[in-house]
Amino acid sequence: MKAIVCTKYGPPDVLQLKEVERPTPKEGEVLVRVHASSLNGADLETLRGDFIVRMVAPLRPTYKILGTDIAGRVEAVGRSVKQFQPGDEIWGDLTEYGWGALAEYVRVPEDALRPKPASMTWEEAAAYPQAAVLALQNLREAPMGVRPEHKRPLQSGQKVLINGAGGGVGTFAVQIAKHFGAEVTGVDSTMKLDMLRSIGADHVIDYTQEDFTKSGQRYDLIVDVVARRSILAYRRALNPGGICVFVGGSTAGIFQAMFLGPLVSRSGSKKMGVVIWKPNRKEDLALLGELFEAGKVVPVIDRRYPLSEVPEALRYLSEEPHLGKIVITVGDNGK
Repeated sequence: MKAIVCTKYGPPDVLQLKEVERPTPKEGEVLVRVHASSLNGADLETLRGDFIVRMVAPLRPTYKILGTDIAGRVEAVGRSVKQFQPGDEIWGDLTEYGWGALAEYVRVPEDALRPKPASMTWEEAAAYPQAAVLALQNLREAPMGVRPEHKRPLQSGQKVLINGAGGGVGTFAVQIAKHFGAEVTGVDSTMKLDMLRSIGADHVIDYTQEDFTKSGQRYDLIVDVVARRSILAYRRALNPGGICVFVGGSTAGIFQAMFLGPLVSRSGSKKMGVVIWKPNRKEDLALLGELFEAGKVVPVIDRRYPLSEVPEALRYLSEEPHLGKIVITVGDNGK
């Protein structure tokens, strides 16, 4: 089978399209014929060997085949598999199961997979598992170190700001927040503002022209995907009782959120920090599937690349402003 192989840290050019042995499912495992995957920031961080990545694997990548988002069809099952049989259409997130989605086949435990909503195309299904679940959990759950009772359920009328709203997580967060009845403000670059309006944002802010933390507006919830400002700046933009959660961004920004956020949260009613992400949670994907079927949340797909062009796709992800998700199609992707 063909796979994108990563044997050392570096730029996308170090990746190689290789012929590798097709895996055989062991007991409790499923062999999946991959039809589509999608790229996430974690793929870039692993490829480059960012600081947090090298804390775990200092010399070479832990995973030789990148990719966590998967949409495909069950090809074969090992002994004792109960949930799936050959021919079943699945989607899932392989973050906790060895990665490997950027290949024609991948072998994974059956617990890593969920039945794919029938009306989704492979490409649509591949766009969801990591980014949409991150968006959903960061809109609804308490940050680390903040007691759950301080997290009010997302509800109609609340003012929610999504910073970095035009990327993969952000485009899902805008739509999910609107589904729950929030008044949503999306912050991103000039080229993304029309798209944000088209998916439901009530207000948009061009970050190149305006700093939302200095505008005087206050929000009940801020979901920040880029984490480029100080903790105190975010605190200034919150209503009393408001919460700010940090999904991604620079290493310095995330460390600030993890360690200073809980400290700042101890004084006053404004809370901030990082939500402990629970990938592949069954109830989250079930809800997201229902919202897709209802037309409430649909993936924004910027570009599609074949498996052989993954290095080019990763360069585009890292160097160019993109709208929503970048999808990788693998072989004959069917629907």
